[in-house]
Amino acid sequence: MFGWAVAFLIVALIAAALGFGGVAGTAMAAAKLVFVVALVAFALSMLFGLTRRPH
Repeated sequence: MFGWAVAFLIVALIAAALGFGGVAGTAMAAAKLVFVVALVAFALSMLFGLTRRPH
């Protein structure tokens, strides 16, 4: 998922450099959303992984 966030970030930076403000804003919003979803999924995975391990 972090790969998708980086891809959207690169698209946003290129679009901003070329002057496509609307595309850059949309790609940046998508990058932020994917990054947050990936962080939440990672945190939940860690939490469930710690609770299910035998001690």
